[in-house]
Amino acid sequence: MSTKVTVRCGNKDAAGNRTKAQLARRLFRNRYSCDADSLLQKTEEDLWNTPEIPGIRFLNACEVLVFNLLQQKAVKFHELLCPGIQPLCLDLADWDATEAAVGAAGPFDLLVNNAAVAVLQPFLAVTRAALQRSLDVNLGAVLHVSQIVARQMIAQGVPGAIVNVSSQASQRALRDHAVYCSTKSALDMLSKVMAMELGPHKIRVNTVNPTVVMTDMGRINWSDPQKSAAMINRIPLGKFAEVDDVVNSILFLLSDKSAMTTGSSLMVDGGFLVS
Repeated sequence: MSTKVTVRCGNKDAAGNRTKAQLARRLFRNRYSCDADSLLQKTEEDLWNTPEIPGIRFLNACEVLVFNLLQQKAVKFHELLCPGIQPLCLDLADWDATEAAVGAAGPFDLLVNNAAVAVLQPFLAVTRAALQRSLDVNLGAVLHVSQIVARQMIAQGVPGAIVNVSSQASQRALRDHAVYCSTKSALDMLSKVMAMELGPHKIRVNTVNPTVVMTDMGRINWSDPQKSAAMINRIPLGKFAEVDDVVNSILFLLSDKSAMTTGSSLMVDGGFLVS
C-alpha cells in the first residue's frame, strides 16, 4: 500500500510567495513513502547527511502529514526525520476515522492522493472483496480526503492544488487489470469534475499518470521477466519509470509553474500510450 502525503505550510512571505511550501515540496521526496524499508534502514545522522535528501533539517519550516496504513513505519518516520513530520495512522477506507483525523489536521495548501492498491486478477476470477477494496482505496479515499481538504481550503479562502496519482492503466486495457484499470479511469474522471467544481475557488486538480513505477508494489506485480519484457517493449523509451520521474511531475503540478493547468492528466509513461 502506498502512502498519502499532504504538505501543510505556514504563511506566505512579504511578497506573497509560498516559500515554505516550495521548500518542502523540493526537500520532501515522495520516495520516502514508496520505499519505506530503505528509509527505515537509515540512522538519524544518515538522514541529515545523505546527499540525496539535502536540507532535511529545514522540513521544520512546514508540516508534512503522512497518512499511512502501516502504523509502525509511520511512527518511525516521525522519529527519524523531524518534528515537522506528523504521521496520522489510519485506514483511508474508514470514512469516519478519516473524517475525524484529517478534519482536525488542517489547514492545508496542497494535497497528493497517492494511496492505492493493485489486486491483479483475470476478469473471470475477480472477487467481490478485491473489487470493493480497490474502489474504497483507489477512488473512495481520494474523493473523501479531497472533500475534507478542499472544504478547509475554501473556508480559509486560500488557493490550493491537488494532485491525484493515477496510471496509464486508466487509458489502456491491461490483462488481469480489470479492477485496477477501472478504478484509475474513474479517478481520472473524478479529477476532471473536481477541477471544474473547485476551479472557482482557485483550487487546481490534476492527475499524474505513470507507467509501471519501480516501487515495492511495482516490483511485486512486474517481477516476472516475461511479463515485464512485454510491457517494456511497448514503451518507446525502453524502461519503466523510477520514483523520481513521478515525484518531479507531481512537484510541477503542485507548483506555481503550472498555475494555469487544471483538469489535466500528465502522462509519465515513456511514450507507452503513443506506441
